[in-house]
Amino acid sequence: MFTPSRLTLARERRRLSKKGLAEALSVTPHTVLRYESGDIVPIDDVVLRMVSVLSFPREFFFKPDIDGPNPASASFRSMSAMSAKERDAALAAGTLAFEFSDWVDQQFDLPEPSLVDLAGDSPEVAARALREEWGLGERPIKNVVHLLESKGVRLFSIAENTLAVDAFSVWRGDRPLVFLNTIKSAERSRHDAAHELGHLVLHKHGGPQGRGVEEEADQFASSFLMPEEDVRAALPRVHALAQLLEAKKRWGVSLMSLVVRLNRLRILTDWQYRMFCIEASERGYRKKEPMEMPRERSVVWEKVLTALWSERITKDEIAKILCIPPNEIENLLFGLMGDREAERAVDFRPPLRLVSE
Repeated sequence: MFTPSRLTLARERRRLSKKGLAEALSVTPHTVLRYESGDIVPIDDVVLRMVSVLSFPREFFFKPDIDGPNPASASFRSMSAMSAKERDAALAAGTLAFEFSDWVDQQFDLPEPSLVDLAGDSPEVAARALREEWGLGERPIKNVVHLLESKGVRLFSIAENTLAVDAFSVWRGDRPLVFLNTIKSAERSRHDAAHELGHLVLHKHGGPQGRGVEEEADQFASSFLMPEEDVRAALPRVHALAQLLEAKKRWGVSLMSLVVRLNRLRILTDWQYRMFCIEASERGYRKKEPMEMPRERSVVWEKVLTALWSERITKDEIAKILCIPPNEIENLLFGLMGDREAERAVDFRPPLRLVSE
């Protein structure tokens, strides 16, 4: 049976409107609407044109319904700057990630979630509480992606070629998932991961959305990555922006994130903050991160793929099993399927074993 929701998913993933798809299929927009509502079933010739236009295998359209991220519960930071097509394409990638994640869960035992519900706490208090819960103390976090994976957060990359989609996170039952846009700098990506962690622990039960919620998650990320005691000990006084170019390496944050944090802690006066912001803009540091650090990669997906490769299960075979284009899977996994020489994780290695073992 043809599955209408999968046509909608493929169309949104390709950022096509119903009218755009109708033109590509040589049918009317009303016909596409009826395909997606299930009122009529496309004939074989039209299905073949769908396969060609949308670059999804024919079998994809005949698999059962699959649930995806709820737009109302997915946290997007820049809703005002994001078009509906960009949002829907990112959520469609999330739906494909659900499909892949479900399949992986049948093959492997992955770390169970160990997040705590901190709803009602202030962002600063919540960040300290989670650090204490995880035994991190005040020390800098070497690798945010590895840390979150070791705590049962399922991380995916989204290869959206737009700055409007920073990242987003969702709870799927008891499983937290975070999606990171790989177009951002490594430092911004670390901040985005911590920002989404803030949503997961502060806003698990949903509720009001908007700028206030995003500011809470942003304050959580800043406090989580740059603990107050460590910042005060390492930078009791700041005299020049050049001093911060070296200091930002300690916490793996962007220059501007560090400037904002120092001002919030009153280590920088408001006058210094404004001068540093002006100087950073003049030097182009707001658009291009100076002294960018190496990008963090997933250790869980590296281990999963290594285990699958040892069983001669390739990217194309996984794609065939799931009826998903191979590039869509690679886009979700930080490019690891095309790079077996990815940096090996040292810290926070989560346990992993095949279910059948």
